[in-house]
Amino acid sequence: MSIKFEIIKECKNTNARLGKLFTPHGAIETPVFMPVGTQATVKAMTPQELERLGIKIILSNSYHLYLRPGYNLIAQAGGLHKFMGWRGTILTDSGGFQIFSLGELNKVDDDGVFFNSHIDGSRHFINPEKAMEIQMALGSDIAMAFDECTPYPSGKYQVEIAARRTIQWAKRCKEAHHSTNQSLFGIVQGGTFKDLRIENANKLVELDFPGYAIGGLSVGEPKSLMYEVLDYTVPCLPISKPRYLMGVGAPQSILEGVVRGIDMFDCVLPTRNGRNGSLFTSSGKLTITNAKYKNDFTPLDDKCQCYTCQNFTKAYLRHLYTSKEMLGSILGTIHNLYFMSNLMKNIRLALLEDRLLEFKEESLTNFLS
Repeated sequence: MSIKFEIIKECKNTNARLGKLFTPHGAIETPVFMPVGTQATVKAMTPQELERLGIKIILSNSYHLYLRPGYNLIAQAGGLHKFMGWRGTILTDSGGFQIFSLGELNKVDDDGVFFNSHIDGSRHFINPEKAMEIQMALGSDIAMAFDECTPYPSGKYQVEIAARRTIQWAKRCKEAHHSTNQSLFGIVQGGTFKDLRIENANKLVELDFPGYAIGGLSVGEPKSLMYEVLDYTVPCLPISKPRYLMGVGAPQSILEGVVRGIDMFDCVLPTRNGRNGSLFTSSGKLTITNAKYKNDFTPLDDKCQCYTCQNFTKAYLRHLYTSKEMLGSILGTIHNLYFMSNLMKNIRLALLEDRLLEFKEESLTNFLS
């Protein structure tokens, strides 16, 4: 089965939509935030704990899994779901972003990319066909096309070459992709140049993918510029298909993305922050290692119903982090993922009840300033 996307309700005052994404491993209500399980694990979480938090879809990274433990090994194990013991939906990214940001690049041309592994320096070559081979072997529910992502800032000529190559590679990905249980999404590139973004989006739409992602944002550009790019890019994408904003997970950016018509988000931010003691609360971000929490025997957030807040105090959590006990990272990650899951649930409820703009303003005022 391939994916199916159903729009349940469109917002009267914004471009937001309430939807449902049907995949081979279950239905997902949108807008949705996807925790990142880079190396076939969401750090500090068990699959069971993720299920308890109401998470139904996670992202895994084909670049990392290709390098270690190897996609053939995962295929031998019965695919990524079986390998990592996850019963929900998995989206795998193509590895393009990681190749350009982590690996030592040797050569990029229209055929593909030569790079050295960031792990051991070994030499590798990945092209669109190889990216599809890897993701089909992993057996994720949603695969991403292989694209070229440019850093910010980049000159228009450099971005234009990458955008053109992204379209060429998208065509080759579509030709090489032949899994009946996996859907392939295209990725819009074009940097922060309006004409390139619109042209890239229109050409991708002509290829008729089951879903579309917007890539190359949240790479250092000002937030206001990211929102501007979304304002003119999202309207180019089909209303009837899911729209995914890659690598964006700050709560305020999610709210801004939702009102512009984005359905799916992912980012390492909540889990990375959870491990580092930077915790989301209803009144703002809190750094639990601060000395002022040493004798604070109140919950992390008295409005939160997560396991961490219902059972532990700030003083205890601070003790765990300052002692470098792994339980601190676990409890912090549980809390941050609960916060994100609850935020998305409240966004969907506000959409259903025609009060999304009010919820957005209230949220930004209360805890996201």
